[in-house]
Amino acid sequence: MENLIRFVNTFLSYIVLMLIILAVGGVGIAIGLLLRKRKNAALAAQTPAAEEKTETEEGVGAGE
Repeated sequence: MENLIRFVNTFLSYIVLMLIILAVGGVGIAIGLLLRKRKNAALAAQTPAAEEKTETEEGVGAGE
């Protein structure tokens, strides 16, 4: 019975550790996505002419 208690204790410890690692990873991914969206929005607001030029160039290349 003592071995079973030790096994369950160790198993639950690893489960808790895994959940902590997953939570830290999830928070990191969420922060990364948030920062990337902000950067993309800032770049889009900063250079709207560059986007129009890129779309125009793509349209010309497709006709060839």
